[in-house]
Amino acid sequence: MDKKLTLSLNKTIIESAKNYAKSNNISLSKLIESYLTSLTKDKRSSAEITPLVESLSGVILLEKDFDVKDAYADYLIEKYK
Repeated sequence: MDKKLTLSLNKTIIESAKNYAKSNNISLSKLIESYLTSLTKDKRSSAEITPLVESLSGVILLEKDFDVKDAYADYLIEKYK
């Protein structure tokens, strides 16, 4: 069941939001509802691992003391010699 909500916002923001909603063929209410849903959504569900990424896991074996920053710095030095 939908409920009404009254918000007080800057007039410029309201007009910008209305224009954005209109240009994207969505109501301002749905736009705000979608935004609030994305803010309050359980963060763990957004970190799902796709099958492709899972299949690539463990492909590269690195030494325990491997420093990514040093390796990247070495790469950049070599690249721009």
